[in-house]
Amino acid sequence: MPAVFLRERSFFRITGAEAEAFLHNLITTDLVSLGADEARPGALLTPQGKILFDFMIWRDGAGFLLETDTAQWEGLLKRLTMYRLRAKVDFVAEDTQGVTVAWGDNATHGPKDSRFAKAGIALSRTPGEHGSDPETLYDVLRIANGIAVSGLDFALQDAFPHDVLMDLNGGLGFRKGCYIGQEVVSRMHHRGTARRRVVIVSGSAELPTSGTELTVGGKPIGTLGSTAGNMGLAIVRIDRAGEAIAEEAPIRAGDIDVTVSLPAWSGLSFPTRADEASA
Repeated sequence: MPAVFLRERSFFRITGAEAEAFLHNLITTDLVSLGADEARPGALLTPQGKILFDFMIWRDGAGFLLETDTAQWEGLLKRLTMYRLRAKVDFVAEDTQGVTVAWGDNATHGPKDSRFAKAGIALSRTPGEHGSDPETLYDVLRIANGIAVSGLDFALQDAFPHDVLMDLNGGLGFRKGCYIGQEVVSRMHHRGTARRRVVIVSGSAELPTSGTELTVGGKPIGTLGSTAGNMGLAIVRIDRAGEAIAEEAPIRAGDIDVTVSLPAWSGLSFPTRADEASA
């Protein structure tokens, strides 16, 4: 089974007597319940509840290893350092560049990614280069399972955690204390007001480029993100998509007819007008 090296990923280690408490009170991830062999997504939010930085995090020895996109690495490290104040926490930059993701029989080393675990797929993340399969294999896998990534599927400071399914994939803790942006995210969750969600897009032909609007009757309902042939991801207004599906109105990405579906593992469904009326 495949093992793919993702080059543009960087790491730093968080250690110290107060490392867990420090992070737990800042980021979206519930670290208290984080298993020893589990990698969870997480985010540092703006006060308005939008994703400022996103990452994967797992336990490593006496501390935590945080993996993020290389373009975010320096900014995230500076922001966490700013919040440290007198906390007994140390940040150590790791020299290792890139991460190897492996799934199936090859997922034997490294923690298992909780996002894929929700979809019934064992996928491990191991720092460094330990595989040479083409990156397109990983893109196809995550697109097929509705797993969005920043920079390709959404812009930082433009998406709420619910938009990218972090409320369902292990990236949001709802039984923990306050963290930055928590009030907005919690209110959205308990009121059920999340209407933008990741969907899997299937085209009648090869999909157009990322950033193309998805439209119904010429009106936008979302934006296309990652693509691989005639498959892709998009973040859409699921109420508008649901209305289009119910009315059998065409959904298009540019000039291409498409169908949209919510990831099966999410348990979500497109709202109906009856749902909207009773909300």
